[in-house]
Amino acid sequence: MLLGLSLLYVGAVLFLNGLWLLEKIGDREIWVINIFSGSVTLIIALYMALNGNADAASIKGAALTLLFSFTYFWVAVNRFNKADGRGLGWFSLFVAVTVIPVAFDTLHNASTTWDVWFGLSWAAWAVLWFMFFLLLAMQKNIARLTGMVAVACGIATGWLPGYLLLDGVLV
Repeated sequence: MLLGLSLLYVGAVLFLNGLWLLEKIGDREIWVINIFSGSVTLIIALYMALNGNADAASIKGAALTLLFSFTYFWVAVNRFNKADGRGLGWFSLFVAVTVIPVAFDTLHNASTTWDVWFGLSWAAWAVLWFMFFLLLAMQKNIARLTGMVAVACGIATGWLPGYLLLDGVLV
C-alpha cells in the first residue's frame, strides 16, 4: 500500500511539473505539489528505513524513494531562490545513472506483468531524469519535450499504477 501511496503522488508531481514546463502552471505555485510530494515520499522512505523490521530490501527501497523526495524538494527550493537549476541538473544525472541498474535488475527478475511495468517505469524515470540533466545542467532547449515526457511519465508510471495499487487491482 505504501508503494501505491508513493506512486500516486509521484504521478501528481510529475504530471504537474510537466504542465509547469509547458507553461500551464506558474513558478509561484508549482512549489506546493513539490513540497507535498517530497514530504509524502520522505515520510514513506523514513518509515521503510526505520521501522523495526527494516531489511535490505526496505533500506534499498527507502534509498531509492529518497531520490524522488530530494528532487522534488530541490525543484521547490529553486522556485524560491530563483536558481538556474544547474545543480539540480547534475543531481538528475546522478539519479539517472543510479536508477539504470535498478531498471535492468527489475526487468531481469520480473515474473509478473507488474514487475515488467515497474522495471519499465524505472527506465522511464531514468530517461526523464537524464532529460532534466540535459535541460538544466547542459542548458539544452528541450523544456517542451521534457514537459511532455514528464506528463506522460506522471500518468503511466505514477498516477495510474499508484491508483491501481491502492484500489487493489495490482498486487
